[in-house]
Amino acid sequence: MRTRHLTALASAAILVLGACGSDDPTSGSIPGSDAGTAVAAIDAAANTDVIAGEPFPDARCEANKAAGTITYLTGFDFAAAASIVEVIAAEAAGYYTDLCLDVDIKASFSVANYPLIADNTAQFASGGSFSEVAAFSVANDADFVVTAVEGRTAIETLIVKSGQAAELRDLAGSTIGVKGKLPPSIEAMMLSAGLTESVDFDTVLLDGFDPTQHIAIPTIVGFPGFKSNEPGGLNRAGIGFQTFDPLDFNIPGSFGAIYASQTFILEHPRAAEDFMRATMRGLADSLTDPVATANIAVENVNANGNPNFLSPEGEVFRWETDAKLIIDTTPEGTAFGIPDAAMLQAELDAYAAVGLFGKNETPDAASHLYNNIITSVYDANNMVIWPA
Repeated sequence: MRTRHLTALASAAILVLGACGSDDPTSGSIPGSDAGTAVAAIDAAANTDVIAGEPFPDARCEANKAAGTITYLTGFDFAAAASIVEVIAAEAAGYYTDLCLDVDIKASFSVANYPLIADNTAQFASGGSFSEVAAFSVANDADFVVTAVEGRTAIETLIVKSGQAAELRDLAGSTIGVKGKLPPSIEAMMLSAGLTESVDFDTVLLDGFDPTQHIAIPTIVGFPGFKSNEPGGLNRAGIGFQTFDPLDFNIPGSFGAIYASQTFILEHPRAAEDFMRATMRGLADSLTDPVATANIAVENVNANGNPNFLSPEGEVFRWETDAKLIIDTTPEGTAFGIPDAAMLQAELDAYAAVGLFGKNETPDAASHLYNNIITSVYDANNMVIWPA
């Protein structure tokens, strides 16, 4: 498997990235004579459509090879998380090779990915959430477009010491530990209960990432964590806790976002589509057998030196949790990974209320989506269309 560590992360991911284009990515049009000519040439060739059970078209194979190496940046090492594990699984199964794609998976971190996608150092990447991608895109006038959103809920939860609060309002007057700042989903949840940071409760910075140490701090009532991470660590340590989940308070959210630059998609639409085709097949496999897939991720983590000290037990818990959330939050009759523009707009609206976008206007969700690709890889029964 051609996976490797990203040795030089961007040192200032939140600096201005520079605009790459402003055409509407939802239209599916190909602006520019060179791109248009290339696509016309592909479409003029015989048998370019992918048909289930039939050989992969030669002309399409050649076009995919001509796209060159597609570099994929993960969101957190090679962890068994949504928008990481399915790409690793697809590569391990040979799905990219089957579609004549040369894919290079590099271990990275979500906030470091944005400048690398903007300057085409990489072509696809994992984003922490749809709102994170939109926020970076708006702040830097970049042309990021999301091609898949797998989880239809916030991945964060508020972890509170056992017996400290019967309801969210009971946290008034308390102090919550944070790693940097409150996640927008948690802040929006607190606001829904009439609790405003620095007015009704305080926050304090935490050192490190060990939940067993954090929950023992006497001056805090709890801290935000990922549903797929910290609760598992506390359970394995036998430490009791309770959670307040934004999903239970009707706070919208997302996780498992895959995105690219509009520029790459418009220049190589068939390669981009087939990358998502193979990736969604990897997702289907990963949802079917979470433990086996998590173990593939662990193999990659270890091969990369495990710089983040991830454990096999933790990665199995992570993907089993993510997988269940993906399955539970995807409406019946809807294919996995297809973004819901209305739901994502509600997420942006809720997070704008807590200042995620600063003084910028609330983004329009549809302008940051390119659903043409992912919808085209599924058949009427929501199965990935796969050649012989």
